[in-house]
Amino acid sequence: MARILTPLFLGLLLGGCSEEQQNRLSRLGVTWLEGDYRVTYADGEHVKVWEVRDSKVTSEPEKGYYFFWAQKEKERFYVQTPIARTYIEEIP
Repeated sequence: MARILTPLFLGLLLGGCSEEQQNRLSRLGVTWLEGDYRVTYADGEHVKVWEVRDSKVTSEPEKGYYFFWAQKEKERFYVQTPIARTYIEEIP
């Protein structure tokens, strides 16, 4: 019974949130997920793509940025991108 009520309760809770509140909740969820991600920054013609392996993407919605450690070949570097123009995909 609890297994049925919990998803139903969460659905009702999120249904009462504005779209902006739902976006903020989804950004907070990304903060704590560790895994493999492809992070894409796109602003008009300018597109930059990074891969995050065995790590997490941290958001700071108040400042409007994602933070993460990316890896290119054997080098790791710290990246900060604006939330509004950044897309995150989980890599299987």
